[in-house]
Amino acid sequence: MNLASTIDIRTLHFFVSVFHAQNFSVVARRAGVSASMISRTIHQLEDTLGQQLFYRNTRSITPTEEGKLFFRYAQRIIEQMEEAQEALQDRGEEPSGLIRINAPVFFGQRHIAPWLAELSERYPRLSVELTLTDEFIDPLRERTDIIFRIGNLADSSFHARVLGTQRYHLAASPQYLAKYGTPTSLSELNHHRCLVYKGFEGANRWLFRQPDQAWREHPVTPVLTSNDANGLLTAALHGMGIVLFPDWLIGQELQEEKMVALLPDYEAAINTQPQSIAAVYPNVRHPPLNVRTVIDYFVDVYGHPLYWQ
Repeated sequence: MNLASTIDIRTLHFFVSVFHAQNFSVVARRAGVSASMISRTIHQLEDTLGQQLFYRNTRSITPTEEGKLFFRYAQRIIEQMEEAQEALQDRGEEPSGLIRINAPVFFGQRHIAPWLAELSERYPRLSVELTLTDEFIDPLRERTDIIFRIGNLADSSFHARVLGTQRYHLAASPQYLAKYGTPTSLSELNHHRCLVYKGFEGANRWLFRQPDQAWREHPVTPVLTSNDANGLLTAALHGMGIVLFPDWLIGQELQEEKMVALLPDYEAAINTQPQSIAAVYPNVRHPPLNVRTVIDYFVDVYGHPLYWQ
């Protein structure tokens, strides 16, 4: 006999409540039914399962080992039913209220802010608070719903939807190359003008490798360092020197041929570990509708591969 077809969700709710309260009368008062009805339901469940779930005496009701085992499955079934109900309810609901988004400054300027008008048109009851900062923030302490993060993803207290992997390009403007020539090897970089990003952890390392080889740092002596990526890019576009930038920062300029990719036989990076671009949010069992909606929207916008790649 298929036991699942003879046990309803209401019975499982009664069982879980009795397991916690260890008292039929307490559960009955909360449910607005008689204690005898709760007792009868548990007896019927035990008969269906062919197992005793509780020891009963005049003072207490104590779960048996079989009852403890069944509780884990009953609890899981109830949670899954609640998730299904919430998901189905969400299909008929429209995202509304405030959604707080945090992102790195230039990434947010280039790849979040330009798409918010369409997001607002699609979901007019949704309002957005966008905060741009290059510093790490704790979404729970800072009351942030979604963080767009670029880097290694290791914190298990958050859930991450990976959007893609960051790639780096060594590049210079056509004006610079016309004046100083195009480097064809790493050693030739020593004779070129380099522009280097310098954040709170210090100046970026310039790392290179050929296929199937290890990363190696190539030291450069910059003519300009800055903690402003936009400023460095502007200087490079005006012919000041060579930059090593991620694709999301320089992809448009490469596509429009305002910048030229250099040393195509090498992979470039500032970190030996892969750097993911991800939407991060607190690790909850059922993320809010607003969070899921906004992340899904940007997944569609960015595409696969990412549109700037």
